[in-house]
Amino acid sequence: MQPEDVVGHKLIERGRHLARQDLWDELSQEMHAADAARKVTPCGQPVVDLLAFGARSDVVLAVEHALSDGKAIQEYDLLCGISELENEYRLHSGDPMIGLVVALTHIDMAWAWRGTATDATLPPLHSARCAAHFDRAAAVLPLCQSRLADSPALAAAECALLASQPQAQARVAQKYEALIALDPQNQRHMRAMGTHLLPRWFGSHQELEVQALRIAAQTHSVWGAGGYTWVQFDAIALDDDALAQVDVEYFLEGLCDIVHRRPDQQMINLLAAYCAITLQKRAGTNPKADEAREQICEAAQWLIRDHMTELHPMIWAHAADGFNNSLRINSPERFAARGHTDALRAISDLFREELRSGQSVTFTPSGLQFSGN
Repeated sequence: MQPEDVVGHKLIERGRHLARQDLWDELSQEMHAADAARKVTPCGQPVVDLLAFGARSDVVLAVEHALSDGKAIQEYDLLCGISELENEYRLHSGDPMIGLVVALTHIDMAWAWRGTATDATLPPLHSARCAAHFDRAAAVLPLCQSRLADSPALAAAECALLASQPQAQARVAQKYEALIALDPQNQRHMRAMGTHLLPRWFGSHQELEVQALRIAAQTHSVWGAGGYTWVQFDAIALDDDALAQVDVEYFLEGLCDIVHRRPDQQMINLLAAYCAITLQKRAGTNPKADEAREQICEAAQWLIRDHMTELHPMIWAHAADGFNNSLRINSPERFAARGHTDALRAISDLFREELRSGQSVTFTPSGLQFSGN
């Protein structure tokens, strides 16, 4: 496990420990301090999110287990944990960070009830419980935001809640713009915005392009053209029609600006894995998209050759799964091993001529080095 993965694990365990020990004041203080300082892990994950995830994990996992067990659903198993969290929220006079934990728990529980069923096959009980949990989250979050209006964590939770609101189209761009203004350094918000602007969610290909340009202008002092790249990043990996219309030249300019501003190895591995693996997944399905795909994926060459000095297997493993944040990893060791294999395969494909000539490739602090014949 890479050091940055250890950091995230420890923060989740910290949140879990504080909740289990009923140290809610301490949890709230740590979450608020991390949120106010926009603290992130080396991977870019907000510290407040990891603490909140740990704090609610016991409750959410218990509900997920009860719903997947196949036995008769017991109300106690489903409501005991969230009732205790709601009680802590009341005892702490509506503390916004504890309210955030409560709201995120309700959102997680709503998705647990929703599962993977279609609207037509979702049982009435599941549909009703899903709606009730989303409604409760929607009631809690505005109260928290009224007390802590400049919180990126609360704004991000509001954006996450949009997925439950069919009439959210008119507010998606506005909500995400507000979130990005609060925390422009965190590219994850821009990536989520792009995904939610796809036609499959709340937007259109035209709106995706317009908003990507707007965010690039608004975040230019932070990312240069990178804001455009981040908004398009996941969207064009999911939707070939979006990829077919992307401004490839501007996207690549943004890629260069990102590397210039954030040349750390986590970022380089993320961008290289995206170009070498993620964006390649849908190749061959849309000729116009494939033209853009080929130009963007060529960036893997200079990213790896000129900038990569370390290999981060977990990032490459996530790249193969399209950076799916909901993915459950049962064995981090096997997951990382798969990422290591994928990375080496991609590097071998990129530098097959050098390898065929008998040269070997070595990662060094100054970049890749080729040695041998």
